[in-house]
Amino acid sequence: MTLQGLLALLAQRPEFRRLLEELRKGEGLPALTGVTEAARPYVIAALAKALKQPFLVVVDDETQANQMAESLKVFVEQGNDVLCLPDRDALPYERLISDALTMQKRMQAMIALVEQERDVIAVCSARALTQPVMPPQELSAALYTLQVGHEVDLTLMLEHLFKLGYEPVAEVEEPGQFSHRGGIVDLFPPTLPRPVRVEFFGDEIESLRTFDQETQRSLNPTATCVIGPAREALPIRGPEAVKELEQLHTEMLVSESEERWKRDLENLRQGLSFDDITFYLPYLHNVTTMLDYLPRSGLLILDNAESIQNRIAELDEQAQEMKERFERDRENPPHLRDAHIGWNRLEPKIQQRRQLNFAGILSAVEGEFDAQLRGGTEQLMPNYSSANAYGGRLRAFVLDCRRALKNRERVVIVTAQARRMAEVLSDESILRDEAIHVSPGTNIQAPPDAGTVTLIQGQLVEGWQSRSLALSVYTDTEIFGWSRRRNALRRKPFTPASFLAEVNPGDYVVHQEHGIGRLEGLVKLNMTGVEREYLLIQYAGTDKLYIPTDQLDRVTRYISMGEAVPALSKLGTTEWTRVKSKVKESVQDIARELLRLYSEREASKGFAFSPDSEQPWLQELEDAFPYEETPDQIRAIEEVKADMERPRPMDRLVCGDVGYGKTEVALRAAFKAVLDQKQVAILVPTTILALQHFNTFKERLEAFPVRVELLSRFRSEKEQKQVLEDLALGKVDIIIGTHRVLQKDVVFLDLGLLVVDEEQRFGVAHKERLKQLRHEIDVLTMTATPIPRTLHMSLVNLRDMSVIETPPQERLPIRTTIREYDEGLIREVILREIDRGGQVFFVHNRVQGIQVIAQKLQRLVPEARFVVGHGQMAEDQLERVMMDFSSGEYDVLISTTIIENGLDIPNANTIIVNNAAYFGLAQLYQLRGRVGRATQQAYSYFLYNKDAKLTQIQEKRLRAIFEATELGAGFRIAMKDLEIRGAGNLLGAEQSGFMNSVGFDLYCKLLAEAVQEVQGKQVETAPAGASVDLPLDSYLPDEYIGDRTLKVNFYQRLANLSRPEQVDAMSAELNDRFGAPPPPVQNLLAMVRLKVEAAALGFEAIALKDNEVILTVRRTIVPNRIALYRRFRNEARVQQGVIRIPRRLFGTNWFEQLRELLPAITMAA
Repeated sequence: MTLQGLLALLAQRPEFRRLLEELRKGEGLPALTGVTEAARPYVIAALAKALKQPFLVVVDDETQANQMAESLKVFVEQGNDVLCLPDRDALPYERLISDALTMQKRMQAMIALVEQERDVIAVCSARALTQPVMPPQELSAALYTLQVGHEVDLTLMLEHLFKLGYEPVAEVEEPGQFSHRGGIVDLFPPTLPRPVRVEFFGDEIESLRTFDQETQRSLNPTATCVIGPAREALPIRGPEAVKELEQLHTEMLVSESEERWKRDLENLRQGLSFDDITFYLPYLHNVTTMLDYLPRSGLLILDNAESIQNRIAELDEQAQEMKERFERDRENPPHLRDAHIGWNRLEPKIQQRRQLNFAGILSAVEGEFDAQLRGGTEQLMPNYSSANAYGGRLRAFVLDCRRALKNRERVVIVTAQARRMAEVLSDESILRDEAIHVSPGTNIQAPPDAGTVTLIQGQLVEGWQSRSLALSVYTDTEIFGWSRRRNALRRKPFTPASFLAEVNPGDYVVHQEHGIGRLEGLVKLNMTGVEREYLLIQYAGTDKLYIPTDQLDRVTRYISMGEAVPALSKLGTTEWTRVKSKVKESVQDIARELLRLYSEREASKGFAFSPDSEQPWLQELEDAFPYEETPDQIRAIEEVKADMERPRPMDRLVCGDVGYGKTEVALRAAFKAVLDQKQVAILVPTTILALQHFNTFKERLEAFPVRVELLSRFRSEKEQKQVLEDLALGKVDIIIGTHRVLQKDVVFLDLGLLVVDEEQRFGVAHKERLKQLRHEIDVLTMTATPIPRTLHMSLVNLRDMSVIETPPQERLPIRTTIREYDEGLIREVILREIDRGGQVFFVHNRVQGIQVIAQKLQRLVPEARFVVGHGQMAEDQLERVMMDFSSGEYDVLISTTIIENGLDIPNANTIIVNNAAYFGLAQLYQLRGRVGRATQQAYSYFLYNKDAKLTQIQEKRLRAIFEATELGAGFRIAMKDLEIRGAGNLLGAEQSGFMNSVGFDLYCKLLAEAVQEVQGKQVETAPAGASVDLPLDSYLPDEYIGDRTLKVNFYQRLANLSRPEQVDAMSAELNDRFGAPPPPVQNLLAMVRLKVEAAALGFEAIALKDNEVILTVRRTIVPNRIALYRRFRNEARVQQGVIRIPRRLFGTNWFEQLRELLPAITMAA
């Protein structure tokens, strides 16, 4: 969407031309008054277009900076010329590593300003001005360009990457990482959207190509690539910095800080970079500010200078307080160089700049008085005011539009519901014969004519109007009273790598035939002169099993309920077979019960809803969804709609973590039902959730004639009575409430859909009532307890389930910190969150001491507003607390674990868990999931008591949660407990014992087989692979793939290949990622290809023993004796499906000959 055509309206005004002249002269200008905040991006874009020079726009805080940048992109020609420079996460004097995305955006903005190749508009907050940065000339000198065909010394290049702060890893996934394998270097410069693969031929760069960090496969070739620093400070001056740093009194620091200090100084002495090197920036560079990055020809724009000055004054105080606190807590030595640039140093720099200042609201009133004495700023800029707000009163809005057209004004409407808006404007019942007919577009390239309405499909933060320009811009904010931010950040969700790849030595695994053992690792063995790698598994006693890497598909990770340690199986006994058959009996009972329920439902008659094509308003509602749907979400929505359109009642379960978009699935289903004149009931476990859903539904359906009502204790008796009456008469379309909705006095005129949220939290009587409803109407059940994918697949034909696994696009992984209880840390954490306008959860799981903790925290952080909530409060009191917190009345909620259930407060982005070691893994994971809903970076702090010794299990649990940043690989481990709980909810709790006895994956496999059996289907056993044992060195050498985890992953994937084209793809991937394969890898691929082809032809085994090639075929295959005789005469022997051929009959290229022979000897005679 672009609105740049509107700029011409301002460009032709004489006031604007005067302003340009004044700016070109560079003389001091009065602050511009009369420009409302929403119109400022429009004015700045017009100036940028006319002046053609770089701009630095400074606003109050980071949220405003993001909004300003988003709005500017709509008005400028090239959206990527607008760059938002986020604040560095660390507060002054604090060690905190910025997340990769913040780092990436900061470096992009700084490098774009330094390169001066285009006129960029950089936007930053007041706080970003106070943060020291390296001088622009030093950043410029550190930039390094790679070009195809150039000669580069590889060793020097790797050294340079190290100095620029790149971190060596096995697989490059995040900005600021690099990986080196033979003649290939992968690196992810912070300035690029994707990582780059550099392939060398000797010292020459043979190719440069981008690659996908998820699949690690190459994408597009590129001719050049600029490499900038990966961190904001460079270690080049490290040795000099150390001389000064050694003078500081570090001997008085607490031991942990002293050790870190020594480690850092050692790195600096050697000129090495490390994670929080930015902490030492004042010693490594002559400190400058972002103002120094704006070229002399550039223009500095202050959005309300007075407010910026006040904000910096507050930050000056905070910096001083932080400095003193870190010294008092002996975390930093005294007399550190300044890590914060105060107003007294910034003010002279600002004064020296050509600048333009927008007056704030308060200063505008005084400023207008001064300006009037001097003739006002109206001679420099037309006035802009806020657009009128209608809050969903569409009739009033349409009448005002008609009035504006009569006055020859231009009306521009930017809305996410453009088609619906076109219908409203052309509704003859409002304007009769003066209806406004307009069709939606997405761009304004030229100024609209006077007296016209332009309708644009898109989103803008806020509207404004200008009399002088005869222009009004309206957005969803004014028309409907709501607006949502656009997708602020786009981050690729990492799919967790395959399961076995995360198995480490010491973990438990399950082998289908041999049972549960402990993984010891990969070992290389030389059998009969041939080198191979094997997986070594330790069983009970001294039993060991070496598993060839081509059989890794039979080994899965052992996952169980809770923290139970499994008993190791004994090899060579029937014990494992007995355990498996017990589990089989149990899963068959489950499968039979599920089949019975399924058949009953298939036979019931229900209502078939109209297809989407007959419901244009549904499309309209979907277009207005302010986020981008994830693929899983789209699939879930389509499955629900397809169920609704069928004549039998729907009974579908939608699983997905809180905040993954289940509500949107329910909303669209509900609207679909309402459009067919059916009523919808939405049943939720708590009053507060009912209210959250009610607000969401009301807001999203504002534009449509749909009545949504709430039935809960927040409504008076009288209101409830009225709602029930209207419900029975069919005047209410959607009713949302707790189990109150299931009571006898709730009567519907025509109920068509019931949505149940978290059914497992309702009582037995309610569940019975739901069971009965399932035979009559469409039911959609939603749960946040994850249902494992394996279980979902095994029940695929018996239970209608949709699983939403992909996190929303803009989710950032939650930063997790595990620390001893520390009051200074708690104060700083709470203040940081409040500073950025957020809220904090403080979890303390003992009701007894919770008030004492509350008083303690109140004394510790008197600036914050605290409220306490726990499960022993009266229910209405607790709900009042939750309501007040979610509406922002308080900054910190001190509570027990009651917050782990489904509460959605996007503004709470920090959680502190006290005594974290006493919580279960699933609880910790769910508690951490309460934060990180918005695009803001979320933080979780798990505190443990200094004096308490942690047990091994507690330590392991805290470590697991620390590794489980959801978007990374540890995710699955943290999920295991929850998933099995989800399986228990679905199949009955008594199943957990059976799951533990064989491990979860094998349990699901047996369940899938039982399901197929009861449906009378042939149990699909995958065609047994052929085993190939030939005297060739075939393995992945350490010098080809050095990382063990990665190697196991590849062995596992190779073992699972079943078609020749998959082997080709794998060969191409190895070539792309690791370079040309050495002989052992070529042999390995050839063996895998032979194994795949042989299995397809019906061979069970191929071996070379005692100078004979021995081929075993399956019972269903008849060897072609005629072909064998023609080729080998009587030398080839066939006996009971075994073919023996002397080795000497094959030439030197015996392997190729053997491969060609296989199809010939199994074809029909």
